[in-house]
This record gives sequence, structure tokens and C-alpha cells, in this order.
Amino acid sequence: MIASLSGTVTALGATSVVVDVNGFGALVHCSPRTISGLRLEQPATLQTSLVVREDSLTLYGFADTDERDCFELLLTASGVGPRIAQAACAVLSPSELRAAIAGEDLVTLTKVPGIGKKGAERICIELRDKVNTLALTTQPPAASSAPAVSSAWREQVSQGLQGLGWSARDAEAACDRVADLAGTTPQPSVSELMRAALRSLAKT
Repeated sequence: MIASLSGTVTALGATSVVVDVNGFGALVHCSPRTISGLRLEQPATLQTSLVVREDSLTLYGFADTDERDCFELLLTASGVGPRIAQAACAVLSPSELRAAIAGEDLVTLTKVPGIGKKGAERICIELRDKVNTLALTTQPPAASSAPAVSSAWREQVSQGLQGLGWSARDAEAACDRVADLAGTTPQPSVSELMRAALRSLAKT
């Protein structure tokens, strides 16, 4: 089990990064929110979960252990694969996710792309007794000192949302809703804009 990775970020994509660990380049799939806090050629530490399939070994990365624990818990539910689990962790914070499962809040759970009413009901039934075993505190991700780029944010946020399962139209609409925020001074980071876009989609 690979529990964490520390190294230099050598490539950034909409839904994955490459971290160089002493000359070994590890491809790690991350949520856009996690990716937006990383910078090229800068050191990074990711909490990780290795998903083993018959034909693949896929590494998923998270900003903190609480988010990773929620991801791994979701994978134990019937019909929930890594993509849906990752989308849930991007849309909902660990505390929001735990509260939704424990309280059988189907409305909140169905805000995640890929989770319908029946899927939300199944998640609540299968996980409500397990969810309270997760840690009650979240380790905050390290703050990034890199400045936000002035115009590239829209493409990064749009691609990230599409990577989580939203349509291009929904992603662009979310970008439109946070455009005013992006124009404020000082300009928010891409990570902050991503969180705002996710919140706007969760309300629709």
C-alpha cells in the first residue's frame, strides 16, 4: 500500500499529476481542487490510495488523510468506483460527506455527478454504520504561496469540472457564475475559484 508521496511536481493535467520521487515519476489521479493547489517544479506531498484492478494499478492522491479516508470508504459501497468516489470528495468536504451519509441526506449526495437517488440510498444504507469510524478532524492542506494566474483559471476550472463528470456546458456556466469573483483584487487562487465553482454547481 502506498500511503503517501513526496516529491517534485513535473506535470499537471486536469485530473492527474506526475510527481518525481527520487527519479521515479508517479502518475497520480487527483481532484481538480487538489491539483489547483499544486505548482510545476515545486515540492508536494500527497496522501494516496492505490486502487488495484485485474488490468491496472491506479494511484489516487489527496490533500489530506481525511479526504483519502472518505474516498476509500466510498469505494466499499456497491456500485461506487474511483471516479464517483473522487467526484464526491471534490464536491463535498469530508465533514459534509459524513453528515450526508449519517443523516441519509439524499439531496446532498445526489449533487455529486454519477450518484442518483437509488445510488444515494444504497450508499447511506451500506455506509451509515461505518462513517462514524472516520476521523472527526481534517488536516488542512498546505497553503500555496504561488500567485494565481490572471486568465488561465477559466480553462483549468472548466477542464477540471469536466474531468469530474459535468458537461462542458455546465462547466462553462459555473465559470460564468464565479467570473466576478475572479475579477476581484487580490485575485483568488485557482483552488479558491474551483471551490466556488463546485459550490455553485451543488446549488443547481
